[in-house]
Amino acid sequence: MAFLRCTGCDGVFDADRPLHTCPECDSLLEVRYGELPALDLSDPSPESVWRYRDHLPVEPLVTLDEGGTPLYSAEGLAEWVGLENLHVKHEGMNPTGSFKDRGMTVGVSKALQLGVPRIACASTGNTSAAMAAYGARAGVDSYVLLPAGKVALGKVSQALIHGARVVAVRGNFDDALRLVREVCSSDEMYLLNSVNPFRLEGQKTVAFESVSELGKAPDRFVFPVGNAGNISAAFKGLREWLDLGMIEELPRMTGVQTEGARPLVDAYESGADDVTPETDPETLATAIRIGNPVNGRRALQAIRESGGTALAVTDDETVEAQRKLASLEGIGAEPASAASVAGLKKMVERGVVETDETVVCVATGNLLKDPEEAVEVSPAPVETAAELGAVKHAVGL
Repeated sequence: MAFLRCTGCDGVFDADRPLHTCPECDSLLEVRYGELPALDLSDPSPESVWRYRDHLPVEPLVTLDEGGTPLYSAEGLAEWVGLENLHVKHEGMNPTGSFKDRGMTVGVSKALQLGVPRIACASTGNTSAAMAAYGARAGVDSYVLLPAGKVALGKVSQALIHGARVVAVRGNFDDALRLVREVCSSDEMYLLNSVNPFRLEGQKTVAFESVSELGKAPDRFVFPVGNAGNISAAFKGLREWLDLGMIEELPRMTGVQTEGARPLVDAYESGADDVTPETDPETLATAIRIGNPVNGRRALQAIRESGGTALAVTDDETVEAQRKLASLEGIGAEPASAASVAGLKKMVERGVVETDETVVCVATGNLLKDPEEAVEVSPAPVETAAELGAVKHAVGL
């Protein structure tokens, strides 16, 4: 049986209460279980989020067949990075094109179980797209707060076409999150940002799938970090599997941010227990343009307990990694996804990562989430006359 435990005061609460944070101290809540069964990882069932339903806190009341994303053995990219064994878990192959679908299938299922008629989120784009799609599938009303002019068009279009009520806030993501948390203070609207403990339970399955597909735990996971829910959720799931004896040791959890939005990295480097918010984060990697990650404390714990690290990369390094993912492996990923690869390359060059480590880089979103950026950083098409000679000349014949 699942229950909620406060990460601040250790209070315990019924999982059937529509809580987002602790009612006593307002700290984040975490889903805990009385007892979890060990799973047979040799089970030939197809990969999906709900393959791991015995380690999730709710039944699949709404699903779009999320999970089961490819884990690519990236030999060409490994050579560029300087590793012997690199894998890329392409979460951009989920139904709405990002890892957020893993959390939304669980979070929206919980909203249905609770009987809450409306769902809401603040978003840099991917959360809104996923919530709107799963809300449509569930037949509930969805409400989205976005930072005005700061969200890639591909993501806004998804939220709109799936029927969400989109409100553009003249501020940044952190402003939008603060406001939506206040709007969702009653039981009439269910908050589905990563402060929601049930949503994060779905996101831990990215680690489960990677371990199952590899046949063992990798030496290291590398995640791009925005609100820090993904790396925190994956670590929680891996700790559960370690306690069950399903893995022998914890992978080193590694978080990558950009130089323009690096509160987690600053906290890690300074030895702080929690992040100090940045008031004006800025990076072309819009999915991780977040100055106050709500799961920052938990991400720091995950990194330190696992012996991992955190570092920042420049936007130029991110774009270079995005191009290499596409040109060497055929993996189309949005900029935030490529930050994980850029960070890994930097760590190998610095000797932080050993060349014989088995590493899984998580690419969190699809290239088509931000097509304008892809066009801007790529060579322009060659324009020529509609004549055979001109075309031969253009293609070098």
